[in-house]
Amino acid sequence: MEEFQLYTPEEGFIEITSQVMAAVARSKVEEGLCQVFVPHTTAGVTINENADPDVVTDMLKALDHMVPSLAYRHDEGNSRAHMKSSLLGCSLVIAITRGKLVLGRWQGIYFCEFDGPRSRRYCVHVIRQAESI
Repeated sequence: MEEFQLYTPEEGFIEITSQVMAAVARSKVEEGLCQVFVPHTTAGVTINENADPDVVTDMLKALDHMVPSLAYRHDEGNSRAHMKSSLLGCSLVIAITRGKLVLGRWQGIYFCEFDGPRSRRYCVHVIRQAESI
């Protein structure tokens, strides 16, 4: 397993596709699975279009609409960030075939920050497919 560090903005999506691809390449796994895990409760991870930056802008706007500012009870004042994190999730599993992630043409992997700026981390765990007998 590899762990990566990043510094995030107040809120936003940071593309991490190339770092995850590099971890898969270093693993030398030809067939298997890649898990990306974010060990935070106010951040997440997702796969979405990486060709048009307006998609990320629209996703953030839609999440703001789905999770409005209300009189939340959580003392830290970041309840919206917790909810957005839960909506997107904290992990992904992506197939590996012929040593490459199986991603669509326009797909990228994004670290999603909802409570920054912060120093964050994410983990990439590459799992080799078991040999058949």
